[in-house]
Amino acid sequence: MKRKIFATMLVASMMAGLLAGCGDDSGNAESSSNAESSSNAESSAESSADNSGSETASGDVVEINVTRATFNLATPDSAQVQKVEDAINAYIADKINVKINLTDIGSGEYIDKTNLALGNNEINLLWTASWESTIGTNDLVPKNAVYDITDLLPGTDLYNSMDASQWEATKYNGRNYFIPVYKDNVEGYDFMFRQDLVDKYGWDLSTVTTLADIEPMLADAKSEGLKYPFLTQKTAMFYRFYIDSFDFFTADATANWVAVDRETNEVVDTILTDEYKEFCTLMAQWAEAGYVSEDDVTKTTTDTTTQTQDWAVSWWTDIPVNAEANSRYGQDVAMVPATDRWAHSTSALGSCYAVTANSTEEQAKACIDFMGLLYTDSKLADMYTFGIEGEDFSYDENGQVVQNSEKYNHSMWESASATIVTPVAGEPADKADLYEAFNGGANTSCAAGFRFDKSPVESQFAACQNVFEQYGFILENGGVAVADVDSTIEAYQAALDEAGYQDVLAEFQRQYNEWK
Repeated sequence: MKRKIFATMLVASMMAGLLAGCGDDSGNAESSSNAESSSNAESSAESSADNSGSETASGDVVEINVTRATFNLATPDSAQVQKVEDAINAYIADKINVKINLTDIGSGEYIDKTNLALGNNEINLLWTASWESTIGTNDLVPKNAVYDITDLLPGTDLYNSMDASQWEATKYNGRNYFIPVYKDNVEGYDFMFRQDLVDKYGWDLSTVTTLADIEPMLADAKSEGLKYPFLTQKTAMFYRFYIDSFDFFTADATANWVAVDRETNEVVDTILTDEYKEFCTLMAQWAEAGYVSEDDVTKTTTDTTTQTQDWAVSWWTDIPVNAEANSRYGQDVAMVPATDRWAHSTSALGSCYAVTANSTEEQAKACIDFMGLLYTDSKLADMYTFGIEGEDFSYDENGQVVQNSEKYNHSMWESASATIVTPVAGEPADKADLYEAFNGGANTSCAAGFRFDKSPVESQFAACQNVFEQYGFILENGGVAVADVDSTIEAYQAALDEAGYQDVLAEFQRQYNEWK
């Protein structure tokens, strides 16, 4: 059965890779067309005028076009976004000489529409992240699409709103191009257990220190008749569970075939490591034992499976307030650390803003002024995050936020600093202190600050990512029989090499050695 699944997935993923490759040349044109046809329906883009008219007649107030993604709503309400924009401008009018034109775009269409707007020079301040594709932090700098704000930051309210270490951690080649959202700016992972099963079976979670240690719990879950004893959430987890051994500085699970070995401080081919074989073999064993479902390898589990009682153990990205998972999944869960927490090149760029390169110096300074106020003024931060008080949200008797409507709704992590956004009802009142302690208690990677420029090997890099989809994802989700793990890893490496992997590896090693 496993061989059959693997063969089926291999053919399907190869076809997907071929189609993706064939679409590269026409993708931008198609995305642009789609974005133009629906831009008015999702944002206040009608107010986002061309940058050439950004200064008002008075010569004092500078207009900036702000574009951000919406993750909590499938489709932003353009009328409500306009109301929030108006309220923000009224509030900041006597504080800074800046006026914003706010555009919200649903996360599902954010990349396509933002690429179009960037091409048309319609954005001055852009929300982005290290994990976003095509407009992510690792894409924008090589494309010279972002403004170097290094010399504009010193002495500003924005710069002083967070530790200097945050600015250092987010530099590219010693320069500042991004404004990090101060949140959980380090990376670590937990094992997540359903609390009712912990209580029912008396699981001693103190015995869990490695991935293999959860096997007795999975056996109980299998006997319980659960469909997903170990739920991978259709995610390739080598990249996450092995960050204590490797710095996967690409910040991309599809490129986890290269990393810095923390022990040797050298760039290595992770597919040939003992750790990779160990992980893939364990996942294959668990799949054969019925602990990992075929639904994860075929990507048929849903994003809401964690809200059901069909699973026993899964994973969670460690955050300062892990109890947030209880409300997110509608049931109590227990967390056990799976890894340490690490500060590395992309951990502080999981959510950030960038001033676009097409901005004038005056507009860039206006962006810095606006962000400085956003990161230091709680009323503005709450408005920008939650909307209009009394309409979109209210404060409860504890002074915490209660969301009242579905017309405007953002989260702190993609809006403003955790130290200034008011906690949502049910969150700890000392949330800001928890975030500062969380970030301060992390390890610092030996590769922190290194940025890989993939432009010299961009085509080979993309080809290797396609190979990951054909082999790596399946291996890491138990889609290969135990007896076939070794031969499949060999085939995986051979396919990578055929795609140009050795060129990519050599370029990584060259750039990292020069950086060291």
